[in-house]
Amino acid sequence: MSFRDRPRILVTGGTGFIGSHTVVDLVEQGFEPVLVDDLSNSERSVLDGLEAICGRRLELHEIDCRDRAALDRVLREAGPIAGVIHFAAAKAVGESQRRPLHYYSNNLGSLLTLVEAMIEHGVRDLVFSSSCTVYGQPGQLPVTEDTPLAEPASVYGATKQIGERILRDVVASGASLRVTLLRYFNPIGAHPSARIGELPLGDPQNLVPIILQSAAGLRGPIRIFGDDWNTPDGTCIRDYIHVLDLAAAHVKSLEWMARQAEGSLIEVFNVGTGRGRSVQEALDAFERATGRRVEREVGPRRPGDIEQIFAACEKAERTLGWKATRSIEEAMRDAWAWQEALGRR
Repeated sequence: MSFRDRPRILVTGGTGFIGSHTVVDLVEQGFEPVLVDDLSNSERSVLDGLEAICGRRLELHEIDCRDRAALDRVLREAGPIAGVIHFAAAKAVGESQRRPLHYYSNNLGSLLTLVEAMIEHGVRDLVFSSSCTVYGQPGQLPVTEDTPLAEPASVYGATKQIGERILRDVVASGASLRVTLLRYFNPIGAHPSARIGELPLGDPQNLVPIILQSAAGLRGPIRIFGDDWNTPDGTCIRDYIHVLDLAAAHVKSLEWMARQAEGSLIEVFNVGTGRGRSVQEALDAFERATGRRVEREVGPRRPGDIEQIFAACEKAERTLGWKATRSIEEAMRDAWAWQEALGRR
């Protein structure tokens, strides 16, 4: 079977951190990804890394997902599209508190436009990039898919809650859609080839890129946002998952939806490891994996952060046949190899 015969999957935000790794998994599992990205938080050079890994140049349409005419053109000209994975969104918790209008416009506007276009063009299957932030600060841990959604602690979390509600309402209206909501926990790591990885533009907001830059001498000590949280070592707890494991969950979701009977559906899955790690533990894991020392300093708590959260993932294993298999040390080692490769370019 040539790549032209493979089911074509539209991947919005396809040159981003999670999107690019999912593109690789799609190719490996026999799909043909069609990338859409406005390159507002990624670089065209990601295509070079994908080409090195996949063995050929992949198709990229440089558009904003809020541009309906452009999206219609892609869906019309890219050949029959079997499904969509929607990553395209602004995603930094801290930035969302400073730029709420941008987050609501970008994250919700792109979703509304995409779903309207999918319905018009007869594309049924959608995997939606959601987030554990929809749970807010949960009363019990680990969180399951049935854990009540709390008041979101950030504008970013609010956009994901509203996005899920939009999709539930559309499916309930009778639209011919099959939707999988994947609630991510904290993706880290990079492809083992060190050809693609997390490449935040500007000042990074997530922990691991900050660790990498600090260990590489590109910035000062790691600032820990509070050591007075109600956790064993006083620092926030998260569920850190290797980006390759996270990527695989998207492909498993597409395969699962394709096996379902005709008709509409919407289902939600947690995508994490099932184990919480504190910020201090994550830093320790990086040092064990790489042999690099990272300096640390404590600052005040950051607005929008929650104290601790980690996942129960049995539903994804039972229904999708998916489970995270890679360790935090493996993720840190792959992330550091990516940072070292960046330094040589």
